[in-house]
Amino acid sequence: MYLIAFAATLAAVVAGAAAAVVRAARLTPAEAMRPPVPVDFSGHAAGIARALGPDEPTRIIIRNLLNGCHTYNEIRQGAPGIPTALLSQRLETLEHAGVLERRRAESGRGYRYELTPMGQELKAVCDAMGQWGARWLEIEPRHLDAAYVLWATSKLVDPDRIPVGTTVLRFDLTDTPRDRYWIFLRQPQSELCTRPNGFVEDLVCTTTARCLVDLHLRRRTYANALRDGSLSLAGPPALTRNFMTWFRTSPFAPYDEARHQALTRNG
Repeated sequence: MYLIAFAATLAAVVAGAAAAVVRAARLTPAEAMRPPVPVDFSGHAAGIARALGPDEPTRIIIRNLLNGCHTYNEIRQGAPGIPTALLSQRLETLEHAGVLERRRAESGRGYRYELTPMGQELKAVCDAMGQWGARWLEIEPRHLDAAYVLWATSKLVDPDRIPVGTTVLRFDLTDTPRDRYWIFLRQPQSELCTRPNGFVEDLVCTTTARCLVDLHLRRRTYANALRDGSLSLAGPPALTRNFMTWFRTSPFAPYDEARHQALTRNG
């Protein structure tokens, strides 16, 4: 029953998205200039999560697994605001449905979660909906959750360009000054930490969640952000020089860029 409901919901949402695109093509010039529909950050959390049904925890779990999360803590970090009991329940539901499988971790502590072939086939749908979201939807300030933005930042680290070993970055976000976050740069996968643990900080980055989003979506450059003071770096010159090379842009940045160029031409 769950799979039938899941497939039906997915089909209905995709059909709804297609209808929205058709309606957009029929807008009058005045209608086309109306403010865009607000949506939360990530191309990943916009069209992607919206495409995967009305149950937000379920679609966020699938999005996180597609983004390379495998442990419970990794999935939870990319799902701020969702109670742990509900998250565990949805993981169990997806396992029973055959969308993911749970295996005991090699260390013997905890479990690893992997998408099954059925779950992996959702990637094409997720990519298409993410592209649609980047083309048509906008970000509002209330969607710039600091913990989520930093989690997304950690998922955009390019493991082939970071220093050898472990490099500890501290992020001070001026829009949430009481919160501090750390990203451990290391291969094969970097990790976000939300509490101090006595480690030595190699580089301190002071910025805002909005600035990070704009950098991920290529709405601005690192050089520009450093020049106007919206991004500052404190640490050894060898690290500050290479900081901008460690992060990839969002895979949906080209679609967001195309939308902004269209708005500029029509503005």
